[in-house]
Amino acid sequence: MSPSDPVEPLQFGWEEWIGLPDLGVPAIRAKVDTGARTSALHAFDIETFGPIAKPKVRFTVHPIPGRDDLIIPCSAPIIDRREVTSSNGEKESRFVIETKLEVNGDDWPIEITLTNRDKMNSRMLLGRQALKDHISIVATDRFLQPELSYDVYHTAKMRQSAPDRALRIAVLSREDNYSTRRLVEEGEKRGHTVEVINTTRCYMAINAMAPEVHYDGKRLPRFDAVIPRIGASVTPYGAAILRQFETIGTWCVNGSTGIVASRDKLHAHQIMARAKIGMPNTAFAASPGDTGNIIALVGTAPLIVKLLESTQGKGVVLAETRKAAESVIDAFRGLKANFLVQDFVKEAAGEDIRCLVIGGKVVASMKRTGADGDFRSNLHRGGSAKAVRITKQERETALRAAKAFDLNMAGVDLLRAETGPKVLEVNSSPGFEGIEASTGKNIVGTLYEMIETRVRPTPIRRRKVK
Repeated sequence: MSPSDPVEPLQFGWEEWIGLPDLGVPAIRAKVDTGARTSALHAFDIETFGPIAKPKVRFTVHPIPGRDDLIIPCSAPIIDRREVTSSNGEKESRFVIETKLEVNGDDWPIEITLTNRDKMNSRMLLGRQALKDHISIVATDRFLQPELSYDVYHTAKMRQSAPDRALRIAVLSREDNYSTRRLVEEGEKRGHTVEVINTTRCYMAINAMAPEVHYDGKRLPRFDAVIPRIGASVTPYGAAILRQFETIGTWCVNGSTGIVASRDKLHAHQIMARAKIGMPNTAFAASPGDTGNIIALVGTAPLIVKLLESTQGKGVVLAETRKAAESVIDAFRGLKANFLVQDFVKEAAGEDIRCLVIGGKVVASMKRTGADGDFRSNLHRGGSAKAVRITKQERETALRAAKAFDLNMAGVDLLRAETGPKVLEVNSSPGFEGIEASTGKNIVGTLYEMIETRVRPTPIRRRKVK
């Protein structure tokens, strides 16, 4: 066919099967109504999000009449908001989006208003604007174009072909630091809306039917995912807020149980011991009379005495002699502080390895070296870092450690000992600055890839109440 040849007209009946592929709706029956200018789609849970300059709308669709258990999550940029008068004379202000309509291998953009058509026989209405010039309407017939099937919603292909969509993500953080800023920057670059929520300013409505999280006097909207960056000082309350999001059904990058367990160093070591993960010999006792015994359980000096609540190297003391160890232990007990005693891995020579695990893979690793005269390798205490290639055993140890706490994202700190890698700590809120700078990798981008995979818009099937 040459460019000058006329386009063969399409014929539409008063009802046709169409697809809206960009919304993840491959098959829906639409009523053709030339009396209406703009098309309308049955949508509910309609909610705006994103910046004021470029607002978006998210909504859900029941594509099959009578099947409220099948839900398609959708999102799209808002192009307009119009007052629409329905056939019964009622006026309604509706959001307008633009998306692609697909029929028999052909597609073109159309405008759609979002409204609740639950009481209508058709889940979608096709107005004049959606009908191209070469479409003729045969008002006495229906399904003049190839018929589709609702069976597509029950296939594995539906999950694989689900389109990308803008997500609404919450970062639970009280700090304006590099990691928080990177999470916002990278998320917005990928088209998502990222909101930083101060954990301590959240409060909860705890009930069986409608659990909610409130913030600064308002109920928080539905988030697709929550990235917890909960500070050690607010772990109990932060975990409670995270449990509330879990109760609502929001997917959290790291769960409350894993975060709480990783922050309690005694509990964390017990979890790793149960999982048979290599770690320095560790002992704990509550009785002041057990000082000698607890030292003997670990071994000979030098020893590490570590507060259970220590972070970033604070509250970690190297006792080079038995007498020094006894003095430190007595001092901590005098402060009524809980602590662990561990053997000192001398061959590590003030270096450790941070393995960053995301989605069950070690995505980056760096070697951290302590400042001159300091056995601690924390970057916050003046240490330095550089990229390092880890062994297969170190990789497997890091993965097993993250899995033991059921963490989707974790910083696993290892020591290279003569007997194999020893896990020092599993950090459930690892920082990104040092490891991105030392490895040159976009770690936060990898995190968002995992989030997008986990919360991509696939059909949701709710169990019907019997």
